[in-house]
Amino acid sequence: MTKVNMNVNGKAVSGDVPDETLLSQFLRETLRLTGTHIGCDTSQCGACVVHVNGQAVKSCSTLAVSLDGADVMTIEGLANGELHPMQAAFNDNHGLQCGFCTPGMIMSGVDMVARYKAEGKDLTSDAIRAELEGNICRCTGYHNIVKSIEDAAAKM
Repeated sequence: MTKVNMNVNGKAVSGDVPDETLLSQFLRETLRLTGTHIGCDTSQCGACVVHVNGQAVKSCSTLAVSLDGADVMTIEGLANGELHPMQAAFNDNHGLQCGFCTPGMIMSGVDMVARYKAEGKDLTSDAIRAELEGNICRCTGYHNIVKSIEDAAAKM
């Protein structure tokens, strides 16, 4: 067991975890933050995306002990009194169906918009589709997901 300390959604947390504990397990089982979904356990579906030190990572392939001292943001921490613009855009543009992939899509979208804006690049629908290759949705044709990210990008 190793003691791990990190800030999750702005709060200091700690826990004694076996060295092989994945970040997704730590978030869901230890901290009871169940918005981070586990879809494949092989880092292919993207349902588990969270932000670590400001960058999107797949939590099902990241060891919790490797993040001692890190800042982690989950879907639960994204809203600050009101929905984040990305969350609101997914709602307004019907960018979700069953909702299973939605937390990972939203977290990937927030990261994507932040990176493109920081680099001064245009975020086209083709770029969004390419960026979402690591996120799988089994319910939609991605049209409304892309539309949601475009809408949020204009508001962020």
